[in-house]
Order: sequence, then C-alpha cells, then structure tokens
Amino acid sequence: MNKTKLYYLLFFSFLVIPFNKVLAQKTDTIYHINKNILTGELKSLAYGVFTWKMDGMGTISLEEIKVSTIISKKQFEIKMKSDEIYFGSFDASSQGGTVFIVTLEEKKLVTISDIVEIYPIKSNFWLRISGDFSLGFNYSKGSNIGNLAFSGNLNYRKKKAYFEMAWDENNTYQADTLGSRKADVSIAWQRLLKNGWSTQLSVEFGQNSELGLKERWGVNLMGLKDISYNNWNRFYAGTGLALTHEIPYGNPSEQNDIAGIFQLVWKVYKYKNPKLWVDSDISFLPYLTESNRNRVVFNLNPKISIFSDDFKVGLKFYYTYDSKPPAEAPSTNDFGVNFQLSYSLH
Repeated sequence: MNKTKLYYLLFFSFLVIPFNKVLAQKTDTIYHINKNILTGELKSLAYGVFTWKMDGMGTISLEEIKVSTIISKKQFEIKMKSDEIYFGSFDASSQGGTVFIVTLEEKKLVTISDIVEIYPIKSNFWLRISGDFSLGFNYSKGSNIGNLAFSGNLNYRKKKAYFEMAWDENNTYQADTLGSRKADVSIAWQRLLKNGWSTQLSVEFGQNSELGLKERWGVNLMGLKDISYNNWNRFYAGTGLALTHEIPYGNPSEQNDIAGIFQLVWKVYKYKNPKLWVDSDISFLPYLTESNRNRVVFNLNPKISIFSDDFKVGLKFYYTYDSKPPAEAPSTNDFGVNFQLSYSLH
C-alpha cells in the first residue's frame, strides 16, 4: 500500500470512528404509551422521571407512567422498589408498562413502575459526575444588612458506590462589615449493601461565628436504611458515631469529643408542573464525652423549576442548636433563610 492510500485510510478512520461513537450514544429507544417512538440517549431515571437527550430537542423529561417499554444496549445500574439492584441493559417487552432487564445471568421481566433509579455505568470519569450549584441572597435597606450564600454538591457514581462533596456558606454583612459567618463542607462515601442498607463515611469541616465556633473538624461513620423509596420520594434514616475536634473563638481551649448521630433525610419530587423538589434533613447528636451536651442540625430546601429542570428557584432554610457552645459564644442557636437560584450539572 503506497503512502497516499495509507493517508486516506487513516483520515477516513478518524472520521468514521468518532461518528460511530456519536451514533452509539444515541441508540436508546423509549416506546411511549401513545405509540410514539423516541430515539436518543437515556441519561437517568429518578423520582419517577426519565431524563432523555434527543438530537434537536436537547434534554427532556418524561414521566415514568408514560413509558411503555425501553430498549438500550448500554449498561446501567438499576434499583428496584424491592431494594434489588441489577447491572445490565434493557430489552423491549410486548406487554405495556414492562421491560426486560438483561444481565450476564438472566433476562428478567419487570414492571417499569417498580424501578426507582436508573443510572448509566459510564467509563468516562467526567460523565460520572453530576451536581448542583446554588447562589442565595437577601438584603434589607432599612437595616442595611445583606446576606450572601453559596452552596452546592458534586456527586460521583460507581457500581454500588457513591461519592459526594457538599458545601454551604452563609455570610451576613452590615454596611461594609462582615457580621457573621456560617460554613459547612463535607466529603462523603456511601457503599450500597443489601435490603436497602448502606454504609457512609464522611469527613466534615464547619464554622459558625454565632455559636462561637472557629473550626470544627469531624469524621462520621454511619449505617443508613431506606424506609421508603419510590417514584416520588426517598425517606431514609441513619445512625452512627461522630469524632470531632473543635477550635473556638477567643481563649477557650481546643477539645476532642465523641458523639452519637441520629439522622432522618427526606427527598420529595413532584413531576407535575410546576415541578417541585424538596430536600430536608434533621440530625441529633448527643455527646458521649461531655455530659448534657447535644446538637441539632436542620435543613429545608424547596425548589421549583424554571425554563428547564436544570434551572431552579427556591428557598434555603437552616437551623442549628448547641446546648453547650463555647463559653464566649453569643448564642446557643443560629438560623437563616435565603432566596436561591440553582443550576444542575448533568
């Protein structure tokens, strides 16, 4: 083969290989209950809504109850209401509202409404990442007080494993002076077990000037259990131990503590317009190394969609309580509420 033909062959290969990859990404098929056939890319299923990417139309949302069956040769992590987890692809069923899950071991017919989660198993690191970024603010001219908040999370998925980095910072300004600051950053790792159980290890950093806390570093080890998980909500509980190292403002010395953790988390999604998301959690921490001390942390974050599911507006409310904060703390509790604009990644 002469050099000219070789160059043409290489050039053709570089054109065809990417083109084949593009085609491979858009070969999923959803059969609608009204007999329409949608071809595109299945991104995910969560809280009763399929996220579906189509050429020309972009990313759309499709309610689970409107899907008759699915075809996809790609590999997915599929979680059922029964807490069973499958790793496989989808094949069409002639019976409406059902689909075959195809794994290496079996081909199983399931009801689509019994599936609570679908996430693609992706080889690319960046494609496994999703998250939210939120900006909140409040201002009162009469008091000349403003509040600026920045929060968000980044999630990374692998088979039976879930990583999350989350942050939440609230700064209150009066005139040109920083009046108070509250900040929380955490990195968590969850490992999915059987029958709705999972384990979680997290490393946390916190700061709260209202509670006299300059720095709090913590390591938490918890067991989690899904109480309810379906196409509109997830409600789960957790318990475990927290190891903390606290540095207060002023002269009080640093201290190390061990506390118990009892936590409830509730996530709700309503897919009828306007689409609504509500994330809430409450944690109770009784201290084992300091008598009569306990902490309570509560968060509530309702949001509705604007323009598309990627853009949301809402409110972020937080409340924290410490029965025995550092000696120079101005208060035993802190709370705040912010108007919030959010953007979702992937």
